[in-house]
Amino acid sequence: MDDKIYKHLMWFLARFNHEEIQVVRESNEHITIQEYLQNELEKIENGTAEFLSIEQLENDLENTIRKYET
Repeated sequence: MDDKIYKHLMWFLARFNHEEIQVVRESNEHITIQEYLQNELEKIENGTAEFLSIEQLENDLENTIRKYET
């Protein structure tokens, strides 16, 4: 995006109050999470995603809880 357009867009968005719109600055963490979620979505769409059953999820959660209880 051209700097001039970006400045105008940010000026425009700043006119809204925080209940109407919130501008979130992109950070490395946001980019990493966005890439991870995009990758997961692609796995679902192309049929290569692996899903857990409720029982598997419960077991994983119990194991995680036990790990951090000690």
